[in-house]
Amino acid sequence: MPVAQLDNTITLALSVRDRHASAQWYGEHLGFRLIHHIDEAGWSEMRTLTEGVTLGLGEQSEPTPGNTVPVFGVADIATARTALERAGVSFDGETETIEGMVSTATFYDPDGNALMLAQDLTR
Repeated sequence: MPVAQLDNTITLALSVRDRHASAQWYGEHLGFRLIHHIDEAGWSEMRTLTEGVTLGLGEQSEPTPGNTVPVFGVADIATARTALERAGVSFDGETETIEGMVSTATFYDPDGNALMLAQDLTR
């Protein structure tokens, strides 16, 4: 039995210089459809052609190509985070929340790869 209960969604988060231009590129070239731009968070999200998989575009002044962060959906981020911490998993800071939108928490695998948990607060 897994330590944290994940749902059937995953967002692959990329850092990009201009998320509006990137969203247009992914739409035109790969057929992805825009879900939303959240300007106050510097974030855009696109629906891919794979059920349950979205592409997140995080705007950075100096993006780091090749640095993809898998973001795993959870129903209750506090429960999932507590379970992982009790199992010795290291987190980076506190859980961050954008009210009415999403709560996220960054954690690391044994090799230092960043991963995230996300609870959708729009449902």
